[in-house]
Amino acid sequence: MICNKCGRKIIEDDSGILLEDVCEVRKEWGYFSKKDLAVHSFALCESCYDEMIKSFSVPVKEEEKSEVL
Repeated sequence: MICNKCGRKIIEDDSGILLEDVCEVRKEWGYFSKKDLAVHSFALCESCYDEMIKSFSVPVKEEEKSEVL
């Protein structure tokens, strides 16, 4: 996997399991957009994600989980 913003290869082990987390986005555009029925997807490394959300006018909603399922 490669970060779409910086182009850095996301580290994975020999079996293809990612050794760092990424933000993966998939958007299926519907009617009333200029992208009717197009599907867009991209991945961002954590650094690029942090950089992107700093530019938001409204901060992202953040909550903490007590366990990972």
